Amino acid sequence: MKAKLAQFWNDEDGITALEYGLIAGLVAVALIAAVGTFSTALGDMFKALGAKLDAAKT
Repeated sequence: MKAKLAQFWNDEDGITALEYGLIAGLVAVALIAAVGTFSTALGDMFKALGAKLDAAKT
């Protein structure tokens, strides 16, 4: 029984899958943050461009 418990404790096969899952989660969080940041900046850029075009036609 002690040998089986030691083998289970030292088994690292499942840890690799857990690490990949954590990496995928961190990448997803980074992508969501980047899209949120860039979408705001891109929207502001188009608003400024629209204002300049409106001012140019008058």
